[in-house]
Order: sequence, then C-alpha cells, then structure tokens
Amino acid sequence: MPLQTEKVYALAFGAHPDDVELACGATLLKIIDEGHNVAVCDLTAGEMGTLGTPETRRQEALLAASHMGYTSREMLHLGDSELLYNQENLNEIIRIVRKYRPETVFCNPPDERHPDHMKASRLVYDACFYAGLRKIETALEDEIQLPHRPRHLIYYIQFKQLQPDFIVDVSSTFDRSRSGIEAFGSQFHREENSDQPVTMINRKEFLPGLEARARSFGEQIGAMYGEGFLLSGMLGVDNFSAMFPPRT
Repeated sequence: MPLQTEKVYALAFGAHPDDVELACGATLLKIIDEGHNVAVCDLTAGEMGTLGTPETRRQEALLAASHMGYTSREMLHLGDSELLYNQENLNEIIRIVRKYRPETVFCNPPDERHPDHMKASRLVYDACFYAGLRKIETALEDEIQLPHRPRHLIYYIQFKQLQPDFIVDVSSTFDRSRSGIEAFGSQFHREENSDQPVTMINRKEFLPGLEARARSFGEQIGAMYGEGFLLSGMLGVDNFSAMFPPRT
C-alpha cells in the first residue's frame, strides 16, 4: 500500500538547526509568498554545539518553523559531528525525500568550513538520486514509499564566500526572515550573556555580517538584498521570456 505523502514544492535540508534560516530563509519565505509549500529537515539536533542543549535547539527549530510558516519541520538525529556516510543515514534521507516529494531541494554546499556541512551535502545529493530508483525500497509505518527524484538540487551558501551561480532578489522578505534566525536565541550574541564562550556565530559581528553579504549579493543584481545559490547541474530553460523577462 503506497504511503500518503505530504507533497511540497521545496524541501530544505540542513546539517544543523539554523543552517537553513541563516543561508536561505529569505528565499524560502519568497517561495511561500509565491503560493508554494516548504518543508525543512534538520539532519542533526546540533547537540555538539558549544551553546544550547538538544532540547533547547529542538524548541528553537519549532519556533523558527512557526515564524517562517513552513508546512512541516523534521529532525532526523543522525549525529552532530558523527554525520557518517552510511546506508542507514542515506535511507533516512531517502525516506524524507519520498515522503515530501519536492520539486526543489536546498542543502548545504559541498565546499564548507564545517565538516558536517560537507557530509550533509554529499548525503543529500546521493539520497535525492537514489530516492528515484524503484528497486530501493523504503517504508514509513509499514507502508511502501513510491520512488521520487527532485527536479532541482540547489546548494545555499554558508561560511565560505563562494561565487553564486544565481542570486535571488529577497528584498521583500529579508527583514521578515530575521524572525526565523532570531528564534535560535541560544546561538547568537546577547548582551546579557556576554560571559558565554565565544563561537563563530555568537560574535557581535556575525549577524551584521550576514546582512552585509545579503546587501552585496543584492547589489550585484540591482536589488536591496539577495541570497546566492550554486547549481548541482546544468539549468535547462524551456520558457526564455520567463527566465529573462522584459522590463515592465
């Protein structure tokens, strides 16, 4: 008996809670504004992070989902700092892909500062391919899942200043996307918590730096704010004027 799916247009994977919001939250909001459903899947609970606890981060992830308006958010608990490339982890991600049957998948980039980000990128890339193979069987609640391969796999940009293949104008959603980031309060700078250990992302400069990057990407396309992305393959154009619209 086929499994009842929860089809979405876009499914965003992150190695840790907050990866998605920090890198492509404004684009996900834009997709939602355009009338499409978005789901998010965190591969780990971020339990090895210096700040916060697994329970805190789970609650923050749910709060962010509420602020952002996602259709659903799941956490797979594949092991922070132990995100291994093995069949068990691949199957978990394949099940998520087949459950939500997205047209587009977003995930961590293959070249990154954090090893978990690179491992997540490989796992998601491979799982998206294998999810389309009929002879690979997966099930949820004893119901067989049907094969499904997303049409588009897109990498968001995180720590490294990678050259994007395309930039999304997020001027209309960037300010609202901050509520998704701010939901992860344990991870970012707070004056009242100045005695906490300093991490890469709880420095005072981190969030202003994100805005500076968004402004830089926006400047490249003549917009206030932008988010940059890398393509995992060639982009085919079947509607030229939709891809390159005339001025209005």
